[in-house]
Amino acid sequence: MIQWYPGHMAKTKRHLEADLALVDLIIEVADARIPAASRNPDLALYRERKCHLLLLNKADLADPRLTQRWLMHYRQAGYVPAAVNAARKQGVKGLYQTIEQVSRPLQEKLRAKGRLPRPVRAMVLGIPNCGKSTVINALCPAAAAKTGNKPGVTRGRQWIRSNAGIELLDTPGLLWPRFASEDVAFKLAVCGSISDSVFPVYPVSCQLAELLAHLAPEALADRYKLKELPRQGGQILLDIAVSRGLLGPGGKARDEDAALLLLQEFRAGRLGRITLEQPGDS
Repeated sequence: MIQWYPGHMAKTKRHLEADLALVDLIIEVADARIPAASRNPDLALYRERKCHLLLLNKADLADPRLTQRWLMHYRQAGYVPAAVNAARKQGVKGLYQTIEQVSRPLQEKLRAKGRLPRPVRAMVLGIPNCGKSTVINALCPAAAAKTGNKPGVTRGRQWIRSNAGIELLDTPGLLWPRFASEDVAFKLAVCGSISDSVFPVYPVSCQLAELLAHLAPEALADRYKLKELPRQGGQILLDIAVSRGLLGPGGKARDEDAALLLLQEFRAGRLGRITLEQPGDS
């Protein structure tokens, strides 16, 4: 099974307990394409101890109908969820009001003690490459947090103040030591939350090809001009290689190159808006 838990993540987890005492609110950022698999189960304890806001980021890459189903699912489970595309600041404007709403009990408690209201302090948590820093940048007047399209860009904690007076603590992406299933590890890998250097691209891309042939067959066939979709992921990759002219000596299809291509284009949304799981999946 794919596993990835670099040393800096263990260090981050050790710091979370101390940081938790400094904040009023946890903003958890998940990937809208994998709204369940992209949530770190180790954070459950922290979510229970603080006010909590759940953001399904990268909503522009996810199936909008399934995103609405996920939002309903999480509301029914007692969460305060929102869907955003932080890179384009879509859905971000309403977050200020939501943060104010979620943190209102804290401000009322301060007033009851005769203390003046102060800026809400929020810790932004999530797995690698889910868009935590991009969310912070969208909430702030200028890009203050480092961003990147690969896991592990944010390595240290940093405070940023938004133009609405909200103080945000950016934290490094945090996975958990052992994934619950191969399915979770696969979804994290294809969405870019696990470094490409620690998993075999070809078999993961084969599995992705088979899943897309089931979830979005028309999108897959249209993107790569495939007249039919074989059942086996390896054959799909061979057909993609031929269609895209990824050929080696003697006209041999370079299926390894096709595997990387499919992975990259799925992550970039080139196949359309696709969600890999839905409420009720085991």
